[in-house]
Amino acid sequence: MKSQSPRPLKRTSGGRRIRRIAVFAEGEKTEPGYLTHWYRAYRDRVQVDIKGGLRDPVTTVEEAIAQKHREAREAKRGQGRASDDYWCVIDDDGRSSVGPAVEKAEANGIRIAVSNPCVEVWFILHFRDQTAELDSKRAQAISKELLRCDKILKKQALDELMERFPEARARALRLDAKHLGDGRAPRSNPSSEMWMLIDSITNENSTDAGG
Repeated sequence: MKSQSPRPLKRTSGGRRIRRIAVFAEGEKTEPGYLTHWYRAYRDRVQVDIKGGLRDPVTTVEEAIAQKHREAREAKRGQGRASDDYWCVIDDDGRSSVGPAVEKAEANGIRIAVSNPCVEVWFILHFRDQTAELDSKRAQAISKELLRCDKILKKQALDELMERFPEARARALRLDAKHLGDGRAPRSNPSSEMWMLIDSITNENSTDAGG
């Protein structure tokens, strides 16, 4: 899914400024489908442009940086406005490229949501606690069983994920605290930061979201 070029400033009927978020994801179907569902529910306050199907974590971050610079130049020339936030969505899955991608994102003001081992662990957290480590294959199998669909999320699954979001967010935060208490590194398996991106879309709980 291709990202869209900057659009003119939009305001709601009440005059509130519409926020713009640019999202870059490795996933071609799952993440764009999931995030689009959230965007449509909050389109009165936010515009989310999603580019999926990127090759790897570093490429994903580099795409975000390039667009951030491009939009800044265009905004300076009066050709639209830059996005308010730039996000990258990546899976850890034990890849050595994740660390450099995170460092590059943080150095360039790009926000990042990492799931370890993959985004499916985030879906699992909507239904239950998951404290034991698992690999991507197992996470995907559990997610498929819980959601009753695979990579392309059905509307019923998307609606259920939205309804259960507060539970998933709380479980993800407890996992982070558990890893910290166990002396483990942030973003250890299992974990997910997708809640931070959803908070950014809904503009809720913004003080809890990391950068």
